[in-house]
Amino acid sequence: MKYPVIDVKATGERIRQLRKEHHVKAEDIANYMGFGSEQAIYKWQRGESLPTVDNLYALSVLFNISIEDIICEKEE
Repeated sequence: MKYPVIDVKATGERIRQLRKEHHVKAEDIANYMGFGSEQAIYKWQRGESLPTVDNLYALSVLFNISIEDIICEKEE
């Protein structure tokens, strides 16, 4: 059995893709999550960091998909 590893860059790209598909600005997500700025969203999209479990859940509700549909697994 292979140990699953999250692909941070691909997950960030997926978040960017979902945001564009739903016509949602990074500013809108920041406001929805109560952030002071969009910096965290841009870090996620660049693959510099991952959303917390709470934020992944919030994204899944916002985009009406499962958390598993946001996270991308590394293919090795």
